[in-house]
Amino acid sequence: MSDHLCKTLQRFLETVWNEGNIDAAPEFIADSYAIRHDPGDPWDGKVLDVEGFKNRLRISRTPFPDQRFDVEEMIPGDHRVAVSWRWRGIHIGDIPGLPATGETISMSGLTIYFFVNDKISGHWQVADRLGVMQQLTAAANG
Repeated sequence: MSDHLCKTLQRFLETVWNEGNIDAAPEFIADSYAIRHDPGDPWDGKVLDVEGFKNRLRISRTPFPDQRFDVEEMIPGDHRVAVSWRWRGIHIGDIPGLPATGETISMSGLTIYFFVNDKISGHWQVADRLGVMQQLTAAANG
């Protein structure tokens, strides 16, 4: 089962996040998606339905429409998969207080994705958002 979950997660990251195919989200996302821990994420602590998750994707991708997650390692568990990743994108859309800089921004993180009936039902995540803000501020002032 764990190999199946890893393959599902890999397809989700590639199709939905990297390719930006937001309409494919229902194929991967459960009816209820809980963001259990994600400091700095405006959705931290919220439970989203599929439409709410799609809206989160749209908002998250707007400043970095070419963003890409590169998987470093996946560690499967019972009904969950931990994934370490590196992310990058070109900042071409405004973020409140930070106009587009045209600079490539990057960060790394670790996410544990939870599954129910082979669909992703939420995550617990740590990501270097401080590093992102430092890069954005430097680009805006530089």
